[in-house]
Amino acid sequence: MKKGIHFLLLALLTLTLALPLTALADDAPVPDPSGASIGTAADVVGATAGAPTKEDMATLAEKEPLAAKLADVVGHNRISINMVWTLICGFLVMFMQAGFALAETGFTRAKNAGHTMAMNFMVYGIGMLGYWICGFALQMGGVGGVASLGGAQVLANEVSINIGGNEFGIFGATGFFLSGVSYDAVVFSLFLFQMVFMDTTATIPTGTMAERWTFKSFVPYAFFISMFVYPLYANWVWGGGWLSTLGKYFALGHGTVDFAGSSVVHMTGGVAALVGGMILGPRLGKYREDGTPNALPGHHIPMAVTGCFILAFGWFGFNAGSSLAGTDLRIGVVATNTMLASAAGAMSSMLYMWIRFGKPDISMIANGFLAGLVAITAPCAFVNSVSAVIIGAIAGVLLCLSVFFVEGTLKIDDPVGAISVHGVNGAFGLLSVGLFADGTYGDALNGVDGTVKGLFYGDGGQLVAQLIGICTNFVFVFLVMYVFFKVLNVIVPLRVKPEHELEGLDQYEVAVTAYPEFVLQKTHR
Repeated sequence: MKKGIHFLLLALLTLTLALPLTALADDAPVPDPSGASIGTAADVVGATAGAPTKEDMATLAEKEPLAAKLADVVGHNRISINMVWTLICGFLVMFMQAGFALAETGFTRAKNAGHTMAMNFMVYGIGMLGYWICGFALQMGGVGGVASLGGAQVLANEVSINIGGNEFGIFGATGFFLSGVSYDAVVFSLFLFQMVFMDTTATIPTGTMAERWTFKSFVPYAFFISMFVYPLYANWVWGGGWLSTLGKYFALGHGTVDFAGSSVVHMTGGVAALVGGMILGPRLGKYREDGTPNALPGHHIPMAVTGCFILAFGWFGFNAGSSLAGTDLRIGVVATNTMLASAAGAMSSMLYMWIRFGKPDISMIANGFLAGLVAITAPCAFVNSVSAVIIGAIAGVLLCLSVFFVEGTLKIDDPVGAISVHGVNGAFGLLSVGLFADGTYGDALNGVDGTVKGLFYGDGGQLVAQLIGICTNFVFVFLVMYVFFKVLNVIVPLRVKPEHELEGLDQYEVAVTAYPEFVLQKTHR
């Protein structure tokens, strides 16, 4: 196994050194590490929105030198605003990791609080390094530029297959270790923003697999999902890959559209959690002899609810930040739709539990709140407020139905409800674009003229593209993660020893006890 790891690192290093040589051709974009030359007169109105040609600018510089200089300043400032917006939103999304840590730990038992916190903490560091090694390159290495940030044209190597004369992108091939031509101010900013999205995916299964997952098997998982699984599907939707070209080649709307990651981020994490929960098995004592589930309540509901509010706060960066442009005033619509959907999700889950069981359930309300956020993440930029509330309300009920189905029918133990919150509602969010997109936004998205419209606004092709995206995500992530967890379980056991699980994992797995004053110490004679 060590030889295999050494070979992989050597291959990646070779690519890192070799790819810049091909990218530095005479007509190739040149990286700008300082950012000094990023943003010019061509960016005053946007590089794709009637920007002046080089010849136009040469003429202007000759006849009106002051006007040309002012245009450069305005263009640079426009790109600067967009970059600052993108970075601040990335910082907000990073803070969501604290929300996940608190929510997952609060929904699990006190004897495992330190272990659950440790996974949520280290998935950030491990995931970031894995994404830096090759994940970012595989995802964004062929995106070909980000107009709103005035650069990233050096990310221009997409590995594709040709079918019927059409190029279908599979993965990117520039940006390994953020070195070579990817040493560029825009590329680094894009890396930060995309990395924190990936980290959300990676942390989702830690909730489903909590309280019985060995830390030594968690570590290779975090590398694997950040280096390969997440980046490949993300490339197909966001990096210029084949799902994004379904509209251009087959007239299926604008191809698979996922504005901020209902499928790319949340469904990917939810499906990975589903596989992990299946293979790992339920916690000891979760099911009675007749197969009916036992409740294993979380130890700190205020902590969990606080975590959910932190997640909602970070979600404004998650969704509105996905514009990658503070100068795109649609961000106001995106942020408001996000807020409304979360409220509707909390309300509908509360009413469902109240009507069915006679009392509202705060844990289900909190998860319904998150379900609304997950579901609106893909369509937030393409729908109106009424649709946002409908999407959130449906998500809250779907959450409740799914939790009982996963627990009672599938017999999968999910301590925090991550499969239902992220997996089920991630799929619903992608579907919602194909139903509710109202045609007011998204002109020329994925190279297709016109705005994004769903079935209810006249474009059934968009719905088909969304369904293809959902099916692709489920099949790809499920199969790859199933094989990975099965193989890993042979090499490094996934499950802790029964006696450790009964006593609690804190000391055995991470050498710390979260609540030492409440734990009875063993007496040694």
